[in-house]
Amino acid sequence: MAEIGKINTLEVVRETDNGFYLDGENLGEILMPQKFITEEVRNSNQASVFVYTDSEDRLVATTETPHAKVGEFAFLKAVAISRFGAFLDWGLPKDLLVPFREQKSDMVEGRSYMVYIFLDYQTNRIAASAKLDKFLDNTPPEYETGDEVQLIITDETDLGYKAIINEEHWGMLYKNQVFQPLLVGQKVAGFISKVREDEKIDLLLEKPGYEKVDAISEKILNELKANNGFLAVSDKTSPEMIKSMFGISKKNFKKAIGGLYRKKLINFESDGLRLIDKS
Repeated sequence: MAEIGKINTLEVVRETDNGFYLDGENLGEILMPQKFITEEVRNSNQASVFVYTDSEDRLVATTETPHAKVGEFAFLKAVAISRFGAFLDWGLPKDLLVPFREQKSDMVEGRSYMVYIFLDYQTNRIAASAKLDKFLDNTPPEYETGDEVQLIITDETDLGYKAIINEEHWGMLYKNQVFQPLLVGQKVAGFISKVREDEKIDLLLEKPGYEKVDAISEKILNELKANNGFLAVSDKTSPEMIKSMFGISKKNFKKAIGGLYRKKLINFESDGLRLIDKS
């Protein structure tokens, strides 16, 4: 079944001066304009296309790929404001409308906003909404501590960074546990730290537990190897210096070097860490 706002692989039905008409199945025939027709499409008699409505509300198929599709979140720039709402650049010739009713506050041309892209089934028009809450936390979170998830950073607050988890739930990365720069709209891998009794979700950027320490240990070993087997750091080094050098907390640094010492991979010296030569 063909879907508006998604990538579809459709069969060519007929050719006209305007382009190929594709079999949109439940949607009827859909025009693929001449400029998108390639030799590969001609030879295979089918095309992988994104389907949406043009400025005259006609279905059209394009090989251009938008920044996000229906059912996805994206951080998009407002390029125009009209009496209908704000128009966002989403990578296609026809800009994406955010109606006024779907704005949390009046959008401003030139600024970027996190939005959810949806299909108005009454008009078959694709639109966007900045009211993210109604598209999230609609199902109970069924995560376990340590589960790897995909995150989209949406806001920076006094507590930390608010993030969308797997495009389904809200979560929070606390500032005292974040050791790398993050930007609104950035997509990063993360891990579940805890699902609270009220179903709020705490997140981490590094896997909790021993696996996290192992990853940090590898990072420290790589730094030692890159610096001729010696680093002028120890458990006395300031947390700020540790964060600057490794992007981790001092607590995790101390756990990691303790584990490396017990495995007889490093020695503690008065002025730093020394890699043990295993050769």
